[in-house]
This record gives sequence, C-alpha cells and structure tokens, in this order.
Amino acid sequence: MANRLAAATSPYLLQHAENPVDWWPWSAEALAEAKRRDVPILLSIGYAACHWCHVMAHESFEDAETARLMNEHFVNIKVDREERPDIDAVYMTATQAMTGQGGWPMTCFLTPDGEPFHCGTYYPPQPRPGMPSFQHLLVAVAQAWQERRDELREGAGKIVEHLAGQLGPLPPAPVDAGALDAALLKLTGEADPARGGFGGAPKFPPSMVLEFLLRHHERTGSAEALSLVESCAEAMARGGIHDQLAGGFARYSVDASWVVPHFEKMLYDNALLLRVYAHLARRTGSALAAGVARMTGEFLLARLRTEQGGFAASLDADTLGEEGLTYVWTPAQLREVLGDDDGAWAAELFSVTESGTFEHGTSVLQLRRDPDDRERFERVRAALLAARDERPQPGRDDKVIAAWNGLAITALCEAGVALDEPHWVSAALDAASAVLGIHLRDNRLRRSSRDGTAGDAAGVLEDYGCLAEGLLALHQATGDPRWLTEATNLLDTALANFAVADTPGAYHDTADDAEVLVHRPSDPTDNASPSGASALANALVTASVLVGPDRSARYRAAAEEAVHRTGRLIAKAPRFAGHWLTAAEALLAGPVQVAIAGPDSTERDLLRAVAARRAHGGAVVLAGEPDAAGVPLLADRPLVSGQAAAYVCRGYVCDRPVTSPDDLVSALSARSEQGI
Repeated sequence: MANRLAAATSPYLLQHAENPVDWWPWSAEALAEAKRRDVPILLSIGYAACHWCHVMAHESFEDAETARLMNEHFVNIKVDREERPDIDAVYMTATQAMTGQGGWPMTCFLTPDGEPFHCGTYYPPQPRPGMPSFQHLLVAVAQAWQERRDELREGAGKIVEHLAGQLGPLPPAPVDAGALDAALLKLTGEADPARGGFGGAPKFPPSMVLEFLLRHHERTGSAEALSLVESCAEAMARGGIHDQLAGGFARYSVDASWVVPHFEKMLYDNALLLRVYAHLARRTGSALAAGVARMTGEFLLARLRTEQGGFAASLDADTLGEEGLTYVWTPAQLREVLGDDDGAWAAELFSVTESGTFEHGTSVLQLRRDPDDRERFERVRAALLAARDERPQPGRDDKVIAAWNGLAITALCEAGVALDEPHWVSAALDAASAVLGIHLRDNRLRRSSRDGTAGDAAGVLEDYGCLAEGLLALHQATGDPRWLTEATNLLDTALANFAVADTPGAYHDTADDAEVLVHRPSDPTDNASPSGASALANALVTASVLVGPDRSARYRAAAEEAVHRTGRLIAKAPRFAGHWLTAAEALLAGPVQVAIAGPDSTERDLLRAVAARRAHGGAVVLAGEPDAAGVPLLADRPLVSGQAAAYVCRGYVCDRPVTSPDDLVSALSARSEQGI
C-alpha cells in the first residue's frame, strides 16, 4: 500500500501517513482511481489542532478492521481544511445542508465525480444513541452503493444543484451611519451583560466585532459600544480561555463564563485578539488591556514563530492524547512547585480548587482579580511557567498559512507602534519577507508552506486580502515603499481573478483558474477569521488612501461596492459580519490619514508617537521624508517653517498642517468631536 501522504507539507496529513488506511491526498488521480474502481470516495476533513479529529483517528483510522473496510469499499481521501479551505467550504456547505450542523472531523461520502450523497462529522467505534458506529456506516454506505447506485448518483446531483441555487451573491443594500447604529443595537440585544461576550456556551472570542465596536465608539462617542468591548475583553482576559502564564488565547470556551477552554491555540485568534487589546489599551489607557496585548504578542514570538520567520498555524488541544494535560493544575501541584505559602496564595488567586474547574479534580488557571502583590505575582507566575514547560507539551502545526500570517503581520505592526514594541514590527517584517519569498510564485500566492517549502494548494481570496492588509500595515510602520508595492500587486491580482463576473462587489473565494470543484465557493460571512471578501475590502479601504490618485478611486469604489453587497448580512447577523463592519466604519471615517513629513528626528518621532496613541482604528499613519520615492502619502507635503509637520486628512479634505504634538492632539480630538 503506497504511503501517499509521506511527502505532504501538512502536519495533519503527516499524522495519518502511517495509518493502515490507504489514504490519498485530494488530487485528480484520487478521483480517477474512484472512477476506475467504480467505488465511492470517503472524504475525511480535519486539522492538526482538532481534538475530535485525533479521537476518531485513534479509534477508527488506526484500527485494522476499520481500515480494511475503508480500503475495500472506498477511495479514501484525507484533507487538511486549513490547507484546502476551498474543499472544506464546499463539503461543509453540503454537510450543513444535509444534517443542520457541521464541524470537524467531517466525514463525507462522494460519487467518483466528487458529488456528496451522505455527510456527517464524528462517528464513534461503537453505536451511541442516534449515532451509528463508523464500521456500521461504512458497511451501510457500501451496500447502498452496490444496490442503489443510480439513486445515490441522482440524489447527489440534486444536492449539488440545490446548493448552487443557494450560493449566489446577495443583492446590494446601503451601509450608512444608520446601518452601523442598527448593528450596535442588535449586538447589544445579543450581548451577555453578566459574563461578557455574545450568546451562550460555547463562547468564541468575537475579535472582529470588538474591533468594530471600538471604531464605532471612536467615531460616535457611543458609551454603549465601548462598554461591550470592555466587559468582553476583561472577561476573556481573566478567564481560563486566556493562558495566564504564557499568554495567548485558546480557541473558545466550552462554558458561557470563559472558564474552561477548548485548549487549541490558533494563530488567527491570537493575531486578531492582539490587535483588539492593543487598540483598547491605546483608546482607554487600560493597564489590563495593555498587559494582555503584551503577553499575546510575546506568545506569538515565543511559541508560534518558525525558523524561517513566519508563524505556525496552531498548538494542539491535546497532549499525549489528553486534552489540556499541559495546562491544568491541582492545589497540591501548586504547593509542590511554590511551597505551602505561595502555593496557597496562588490557588486562591488563580481559582484552583480541590474539586477543580476542569476534569479529574484539576483546574484551569483564571485571574478574576488583580494581585495585591505584583512582585510576588510575577515571581509565582515565572516559577509556574518554568514548571509547566517541563511537562509534556502539545504538538505544533508548523505549517505557515499566508492569510493567517497576514493577520499576524497587521497585529504586530499596529500593536508594536501603539505600545512602543519595535521588536514586534521587526518580527512582522521578517514574517512578510518569509511569506513573500516562499509563497509568491509568478505573482500568485500559494496557500501554505512548511519548513520553507511551499505546498501545492493555490492561495484563496483570504490569503490575498489578509496578506495585503498586513503589508500595508508594514508600509505604514516602516515607511518602506516595497511593502506598498507588494500589497497593491496582491490587490490587483485579487480584483482581476476573484471577482464574480458582472456583479460589482461580489467575489469568489477561489481564483478563476483554480481547480474546478462541484461548485465554486463564495462565502462572505466572517466566522473565526475574516471572510476572503471582507479581508479584501479592508485592504482596499486602507490602500485607497496610501496609493496615488491613479488607483485611489478604483480601490475605494471596489471597497464600497463590496461593503454594500453585504448590507443584508450586516443587518441580519452583525456577529458574523464583524470585519465588514470595521471596513464600513473606516469608509465612513474617511479613513483618517495622518502623514508626518520630516527628516528622521526627535520632532518627527514625537508627532508619530502622538498619532499612534490618538488616531482611530482604521486610520492610516505614516512618517517619512517629504516626497519620499514610492510613498504617495508623503507627496507634496513639505516641512513647515523648517520643521516636521503632520497633515491630518479625512477622505479628500485636509486640515492645515501642524508642527507641535499638542496641536496634533487637538486636530485628532476635533475630528473625534465632529463624529468622524
């Protein structure tokens, strides 16, 4: 049996390379083999940090009898959803349509043409109420294929036809100030005032919604919007979802109070949360928010950075097959590391109880109040972290995803400037260099890489949009024109290759020359990470005020068309349109531009520091020499009386230039009072 996964760039596929299952990667050859044998395809989709993916692998894919049934009756294809989000999107849509829910591991049975006729998620090795065993399912599907093949094919064709009819672009609808006020009102109604966040268990970090609420507060002065951000940010920061020792956030909380996390740590979550906490700290001066941002930034650098300079995708939920093993504590374990006095103090501070807050009498560390002795706290935290680092550690999925690295580059640049952490900007520069050097081939992106080798999967729209936004943030942080050029090249490629024909503002998630699947995915919804279209829209808004007039109007028009195309989504489900709402706020605000022209000097640095602290989210801030080559924002912006000067503009209207930090504060504050 050929080991076809041995050369994969996906750690998830490599985890299955030694299974007794005769796995194929997704390929034309695999579909051709199903046609040759005239058997169905068993498509299994998951990702490396997924707990239940590991469970099903151990229970079923490592079992010899289960593997025999799979090999005898199916062509078995294993897909990493993070490496092939297009395939995942197609079959997740089918799974949700058939079952009313979705998730991973995802298990789909397809015709040899790739059309789904039966879909589900996790299947256990033994029957459970309402759930067949996996072996029973395999036998039933194989028998149905033998006896009712034409019926299954006909049903699969109807499913594909039905899905195609449901996936057209939304009609445009206005997204104006009233629409953004209405989004705030709906979000307020869905908020959990007692525990922070939105909805009930499980609770996911609403990063993009929080970014919108911050921008809405900055533009309108809404105390309600700010209160929603502060309550959610504090609840997450103090709960078990936040790693109180090493920093970084887990994927979600299984309860409504943020106590018990699902322990996987994803790059995209931590990048988006770094951005939110840094912006909250900048806006309010919150020491808690600043501290969380710094811990999150250092977590990215310490735990997810790869040898090439990019950032790895995730840390697993499991350690040695047990979820949370690395992270949880008992009072006895605290005393063993810290001694009786500090151990008892830490147990009370971190809410570690004899009965436990997790499983088997263990507790997830929380920090429900500020420590009364900061020096003692830092000593205790360092000792616990050192002890924890001696435990077995979760696995790391070290593939580098272009889109998620774009989110990390954006966050590190914006947070690094706002919180005066220049080494974060340096790390962002290294990541940008690595991703472009490895992933960009003939001006087209590859989706992922590992150990410096790019995978075969083509970049999807989110890769172009998120990476472009990151490069634009790097251009602002460094003033280097290279990053603006690279970003606009990505944007031009996206506009040319992903747009829906004759439908302004609508985009496919795959390029026009991508592999043809049973339908071409096009999902505008923001979920755990930004949708491809909303990522593109945000990058276009930013680029529209950084490029010259030859492209500015085109980029802005494209951004406005995209935002208006999702007006109905924003009105109906703002929790799933957070990134769209941030783009809408930026458009309504101008976006604000602060161009600081002057030689490298203390005066220019002071003006830039003021802008970094005072400018709103979505504002563009850049400092450099007047008329610097390749930097359109600094064109025709001379010194004033021989001094460095700050030019503050909104859209196409500018204030008079100012030369003192106090005058710049006044200019930015005045714009806030005008409702911008």
